[in-house]
Amino acid sequence: MTEAVTPYDKSDQPPSESPSAPAAPASEPAFSPSDIRDGAAIALVIGVAGVLLGLLWVWLAPRVQYVSNGEAVFLRDTESEARIGADGTFLLLSVGFGVLSALAVFLWRRGGGAAQVVGLAVGSVFAALVGWRVGLWLGPSSDLVAVARKAGKGVPFDAPLELLAHGALLGWPMAAVVVHLALTALWGTRDPAPELGVWPSGYYQAPAVSPSADPSGTEPPRP
Repeated sequence: MTEAVTPYDKSDQPPSESPSAPAAPASEPAFSPSDIRDGAAIALVIGVAGVLLGLLWVWLAPRVQYVSNGEAVFLRDTESEARIGADGTFLLLSVGFGVLSALAVFLWRRGGGAAQVVGLAVGSVFAALVGWRVGLWLGPSSDLVAVARKAGKGVPFDAPLELLAHGALLGWPMAAVVVHLALTALWGTRDPAPELGVWPSGYYQAPAVSPSADPSGTEPPRP
């Protein structure tokens, strides 16, 4: 009889060569230099477009008229809604410019990105302020005494252009950001799905046992 030899179990010992763990990917910056340039360019172009908003506001806003009796200045029509109409005109123009600016930015950079949204929001706020101040500057004079004296007694003249509801200044940035995010969500480019890594099945694999091997570890008797 030959004594069976039991293979030495090395499960308690660490493997001689362990597969190396995958290296952690290097962290990328939140904004790359190209993203910063794109955001700055968007903010600059949209901010300059605020001049057009001011010009259209002066042209389309309804006029409030005053009249002087030689001693004081009064509203010519006390029931006129021109003051509310001036605010509504500014708001509608701002929303329209916001939609157009969001569409232009999306068509220029379809991939989107946080830097573009920030540049769009900052530029829209600046453009609304520029349009407001340009409209006040190009509109009728705010010196009512001088204008009334120049117009004469009983002659109506235009009141200065005013924006009573300052919340209308948010029309452009809110419309621009909402429309841009909606366009990006619906028709923006999608990032490719990440590939799944293949991990090792284990550090130690038990040796295969032949079906013909005797589980008792002894040899069958010879004839």
